[in-house]
Amino acid sequence: MFLVTEYGVCENLRKLEITGVSCRDVYAKRINPRVKSGRFMKILPDYEHMEYRDVYTCLLHRYRHILGLWQPDIGPYGGLLNVVVDGFFIIGWMYLPPHDPHVDDPMRFKPLFRIHLMERKSATVECMYGHRGPHNGHIQEGLVVPLSGGVLRVTCDPLSLVWMPKIMKKDEFSTKCNQTDHHRMSGGRQEEFRTWLREEWGRTLEDIFHEHMQELILMKFIYTSQYDNCLTYRRIYLPPSHPDDLIRPGLFKGTYGSHGLEIVMLSFHGKHARGTKITGDPNIPAGQQTVEIDLRYRIQLPDVESLRDFSELSRIVLEVGEQVRQEQQQEGGPEDSEGEPRPGPVQPHAEPPAEQGREPGDGEALAAAEQPVQSGQGQPFVLPVGVSSRNEDYPRTCRMWGLRRGLLELLAWGLHPSASRCTATELRGGQLLSRVSTVFSRLPMCRLTAFYGTGLIAGHGFTSPERTPGVFVLFDEDRFGFIWLELKSFSLYSRIQATFRNADSPSPQAFEEMLKNIQSLTS
Repeated sequence: MFLVTEYGVCENLRKLEITGVSCRDVYAKRINPRVKSGRFMKILPDYEHMEYRDVYTCLLHRYRHILGLWQPDIGPYGGLLNVVVDGFFIIGWMYLPPHDPHVDDPMRFKPLFRIHLMERKSATVECMYGHRGPHNGHIQEGLVVPLSGGVLRVTCDPLSLVWMPKIMKKDEFSTKCNQTDHHRMSGGRQEEFRTWLREEWGRTLEDIFHEHMQELILMKFIYTSQYDNCLTYRRIYLPPSHPDDLIRPGLFKGTYGSHGLEIVMLSFHGKHARGTKITGDPNIPAGQQTVEIDLRYRIQLPDVESLRDFSELSRIVLEVGEQVRQEQQQEGGPEDSEGEPRPGPVQPHAEPPAEQGREPGDGEALAAAEQPVQSGQGQPFVLPVGVSSRNEDYPRTCRMWGLRRGLLELLAWGLHPSASRCTATELRGGQLLSRVSTVFSRLPMCRLTAFYGTGLIAGHGFTSPERTPGVFVLFDEDRFGFIWLELKSFSLYSRIQATFRNADSPSPQAFEEMLKNIQSLTS
């Protein structure tokens, strides 16, 4: 007997029987409450006489390649699918943002398909779309053999050959419903639209007074309804993390005006942070880089009264933007020939304190310089007058960071330009820091809470895209915001509090390649 921890089931296979029974009970209540437990139990297989080797061979091992996170190809809208092992089932859960504008609420999710063993050595795929219970479906994934004019795909069943008119790429799979009549409602398209609207937005069309928003909602319903019988999914990875990251990278829910809430992946790339859309809209589709933050250019926010003046904030940001533009022109672009971020006078991150190589007397000062101010002591924050926000309940304080570390590194850079590419650990080991650390340890903390960034805006259909200046504001470990200067609007992002298995990138290079692939689909 062996363990199957690779599939998220950290139990001995002999114990899977108990998990399977539990899964049946949970399914009757959670996945399809309209189906009574008695009726549901009749269509389940007889797990008591099932060989556990068959469970591993015909279910877990055969479908291991589809476990993890995926992005469905639904035009500009995208999505987030999580395929997991749940007892004797493999279930594909579609994760949906909470209803607009409640960005701090937990994610919603619904099942799209499930796979289980109806009898020995035979896995059954069922579509879960619609409101009439599970029905017959199909999954295409496996080896692709190129042939003239198309490809021959060998599916999970080695005896099943499916002709496809195009080449399927690696890390893709597709689902197909064989009984689409289960998706239809007796009341026709009007009933389907009203039901979809309540589930998607938590309201009725009469509750939405903005005409443009009504058009966007109706457009999304018509577009996404075309994909209820067949979907293709592309694998996505969670971003790799590093101790020097400003905050922990990951998936966030964000407000996007009339488009509602969307899912964004925050990742760090040297001296830049990027927000990539996992779900999108007709203006900025899924896969595009919605915001980019330049971590070399901190912006000291003014006091609350001055912050209310939009023109003052705009002046500060545009001055930084002009400085960035001039430096890019002088150095030939935002990155050098090796793809590394160009050096800046102030390092945005501080290395963890080193146990060796410290000079006497610099430990306490440097440790204090590296630490952010504890929660509850943040800088008061308010949106400038005229800046719109979907959620008026945005945080009223933002994180404060120490000035002392920045001044130390700035001084080191000014006296020794080669230090611009040195890490904080390397600077710490030199005599320069030890000489000035005592002096700067007496300096007060400064409210460096924001960074210069750019946001991507475009017309309908992703026409005339351009990057415009904005302000990235860090509130805490799980929330940040972005002020779009040109749009005079504010987006609030809140972390998705969920654990995803089988979603880590095998390497940083694989993650970068994944970002390029999903962006190229909508470019």
